[in-house]
Amino acid sequence: MSDTASISSGIAKRYATAIFDLAKEQNALDAIASDADTLIAAYGESADLRDLLHSPVYSRDSQQAAIGALAERMGLNKITGNALRLMAGKRRLFITRDLAITLREMVARERGEVTAEVTAAAELSDEQRGRLAETLKNVVGRDVNINLSVDESLIGGLIVKVGSKMIDTSIRSKLASLQNTMKEVG
Repeated sequence: MSDTASISSGIAKRYATAIFDLAKEQNALDAIASDADTLIAAYGESADLRDLLHSPVYSRDSQQAAIGALAERMGLNKITGNALRLMAGKRRLFITRDLAITLREMVARERGEVTAEVTAAAELSDEQRGRLAETLKNVVGRDVNINLSVDESLIGGLIVKVGSKMIDTSIRSKLASLQNTMKEVG
């Protein structure tokens, strides 16, 4: 891990811990978990949001005003909204995605859940997500949250990572394996 990534990770963990502790005191863990999911999704979908969070061009005041308005529009909990405004004032919005991921992990750990990083060739339906979560729960023995990303280069299938275990059922990896086998034969 690079020094910059390590520093960002440390900053994100400190803010996430503060938000988590406040949410726990106020019985708002469900709201915070929802906020984390909302922030991660928005970060992935909006280039304008990523620009706001990372660009040094915006002044502290304009970042605070913009992130405050976004927090209200997104329906984020007051704890999350206030933390984002504070982060804008301290020029720390660049860690927002790491913060949200860390928060989600902290809430999941508190609930006794594990998170599965799933990469699929296409978006999964709610029914498919449910069946996958149930299958993983049977394997892991605990409730499983699915963090889904889409990578069309997989062609089909899934790559699932739970803790240190990885299962790759993608067509891309099967084709690569077949190609290696063919090289060995010929």
